[in-house]
Amino acid sequence: MKPYNPHEIEPRWQQEWADTDLNKVAEDASKPKKYVLEMFPYPSGDIHMGHVRNYTIGDVIARYSKMRGFDVLHPMGWDAFGLPAENAAIKHNSHPATWTYANIETQKASFKRMGFSYDWDRTVVACDPEYYRWGQWIFLQMWKKGLVERRNSPVNWCPNCETVLANEQVTEGECWRCHGAVEKRDLTQWYFKITDYAQELLDDLDQLDGWPDRVKQMQANWIGRSEGAEVTFTLCGPDGEVPANPTDDDLITVFTTRPDTLFGCSFFLLAPEYKGLMDLVEGTEYEAAVREVVEQASKVSAVERAQGDREKHGAFTGRYMVNPINGEKVPVWVADYIVSDYGTGAVMAVPCGDQRDFEFARKYDLPIIPIILGEDDPLFAQLNGVQDRRVTSVDWDHAYDAEGVLVQSGTYTGMAGGKHSPAVDAIIADLEAAGKGRTKVEFRLRDWLISRQRYWGDPIPAIHCPTCGLVPVPEEDLPVRLPEDIDLAAGETLATHEGFVNTTCPVCGGPAKRETDTMDTFTCSSWYYLRYTDPHNDELPFDPAKANRWMQVDQYIGGIEHAILHLLYSRFFTKVLRDLGLLNVDEPFANLLCQGMVKDEHGETMSKSKGNVIAPEDMIAEYGTDAVRAYILFMAPPDKDLLWDEGGLAGIYKFMNRAWRIVCDLMGAADDETLFQAGSSEDEGSKAFEKLVRERHRVVGKVADDFDRNNFNTALAAIMELTNATSDYVRKCSAEDRAASASMHAFDREVAEVIVKLMAPFAPHWAEELWHDVLGNEGSVHVQPWPDFDPEQAKADEVELAVQVNGKVKAKITVAADAAEDDIKADGLAAVEVALAGKDVKKVVVVPGRLVNIVAK
Repeated sequence: MKPYNPHEIEPRWQQEWADTDLNKVAEDASKPKKYVLEMFPYPSGDIHMGHVRNYTIGDVIARYSKMRGFDVLHPMGWDAFGLPAENAAIKHNSHPATWTYANIETQKASFKRMGFSYDWDRTVVACDPEYYRWGQWIFLQMWKKGLVERRNSPVNWCPNCETVLANEQVTEGECWRCHGAVEKRDLTQWYFKITDYAQELLDDLDQLDGWPDRVKQMQANWIGRSEGAEVTFTLCGPDGEVPANPTDDDLITVFTTRPDTLFGCSFFLLAPEYKGLMDLVEGTEYEAAVREVVEQASKVSAVERAQGDREKHGAFTGRYMVNPINGEKVPVWVADYIVSDYGTGAVMAVPCGDQRDFEFARKYDLPIIPIILGEDDPLFAQLNGVQDRRVTSVDWDHAYDAEGVLVQSGTYTGMAGGKHSPAVDAIIADLEAAGKGRTKVEFRLRDWLISRQRYWGDPIPAIHCPTCGLVPVPEEDLPVRLPEDIDLAAGETLATHEGFVNTTCPVCGGPAKRETDTMDTFTCSSWYYLRYTDPHNDELPFDPAKANRWMQVDQYIGGIEHAILHLLYSRFFTKVLRDLGLLNVDEPFANLLCQGMVKDEHGETMSKSKGNVIAPEDMIAEYGTDAVRAYILFMAPPDKDLLWDEGGLAGIYKFMNRAWRIVCDLMGAADDETLFQAGSSEDEGSKAFEKLVRERHRVVGKVADDFDRNNFNTALAAIMELTNATSDYVRKCSAEDRAASASMHAFDREVAEVIVKLMAPFAPHWAEELWHDVLGNEGSVHVQPWPDFDPEQAKADEVELAVQVNGKVKAKITVAADAAEDDIKADGLAAVEVALAGKDVKKVVVVPGRLVNIVAK
């Protein structure tokens, strides 16, 4: 028997697959399509076990789909722009492209070593000008469509990365990449108006039946749709007088989801970033205290400030606001827990119904006016039916935010309050009639800030002309290329690189300046899956016909850490490109698999920053690629975290050697010794044969079902069960007897081919070698049809059932697979007759195929 030697067969078959273009996409329209895609990696170094897990999952699905008769698109590329390359270049006095492309070659070699079935002719690299050219083209189409805007506003600034960040890239007040503290700055930046699609992005989550619920919920929460009202308050003058003819500067609008609580507004709050705040206090006795709150708030992220458990700080401005519902004046404060990213940056504070307002009021001794109560509240009996203000402070330990009945609320007293309540409708109607408010839907989602103040990114195709203003770069002049002769180590930037920044205006021909911001790297990853469908097109980013043939991506695989960033942005891009007439799908990814993290022996997620990353090379050197592939899928379901334990790898390797031996034995190729167990009876051999027939059909059906549910660990376990049954059959039926029987000889070959085909997606080199060298077949095993199965033959003639008495197993019985329930009960009772002596049987329950449970006293 030829021994299994992965180090000899794996590189040989990898070269053969490359030479024969085995993995090249067929573009066979006669077959149903299957687009399988893993999120493309950042080329920051060689691959680690997290990569191996992610890309092995995709490869197994792609190989299985091909054998099931699909025309499969399974491409790979690199998300190559971004800060790591730029920082590495500065550190090593080199160029980001040098670092990036070197790492790409390293990773590509590792991917090939893993036997991944990528069509390398479709490779997409984000920093290639022929790719980012089309990112600039898409930017210009968005600009034409009114989805691009340049404006001044408070932005998130990361001092470590020296660039701005989108809201989605700030987590717990930290930069998503370097984890440094984020500050607020006022800057003029470029935005994509993703908010124009907020409602559709929310509604279409219902289309994503193949996505994990937690990802959809995360996106829904981030989009954050709130129904309520805009309410306009009037600012009193410095002397406290209400202006007779208020101007726009005197009117401040708030958004509230609970207009029914307006009578409980006892103070008014402005965010520290609120424009015009300092104008209210400049030169007054309140200026110093307000300025201190503003300065302190700038050192804490908006996310942290908005958290309810953080201590709140504020200052009185000396000004008052008129409540439009009752004409009362309420004091205006600045508070650090108010953020400008949601609503208008101004808030009507209702401390009786909002816990944060309640805590702020307690700290600064501000009124807490109860205006909505439950009928079981002790205060309700005192205030039931009371319209005028009687109580302005309460002995509560927290706010009352439930629904209830309005009290102390003028003519609305006695009405049911709460979201979507009659009180809400009545108050909004009266505000609208008075010109003081209107119904409004608000979203937490904010426009996507795409400006980045770094070199290694896609240049924004815009020109600043002193005569013509802001001018788009003509499409025929794309791409705007990054200059290669930049000296980053010396501190040079795009803004100081004269050869890049100085240009001529395409409108008037006069001297002009290029835009020196580059685009957020997530713009590159928001449409790369579309370029894969037509990667060499030099007329468009992709041919709509080709994209529409392959889209949606049928199975997308990647980490849940991209739930808000990449996945939300990709959905936005897809909808925009659809509206531009380039696509006919609403959503990019039909099914999403978020693989679990690979953790070290201490339960820590592997990462380069923690220094606990495990490289696969040492394990491949000892056991081969196929064993590593199979093991990483056998250890845990793909969506669960995986606690890495190298000890079990030897067990998988042993199984693969045993399965190799079994295939060889079935084909009469195990010439060194036989597995046949001398002395086995004809009856034993017959039973082993019958069992193997059942297992051959049962396991094929189970593996197909497991694959369809991405349960690769249980699929491998089932294949192991089939090899165990085959081993038992080989031991009990001699090779001579099997060779002498034409039917058994044919069956031996059938089972051998079934084992090899079932293992092919997991262990492609192992399967290919057996398919050719032992089974003597022509053509690759990876283009063979998946084995079929007969559900009737998969059924066992007899089944073994455990018999429990009061939850404890007392016996086991063997019954016909189609035995009647009454007969099973009778057999079970007979088997435990002794255990039931002196007891009264109360209930007998049969769990089909598993057990008989008897309750007796």
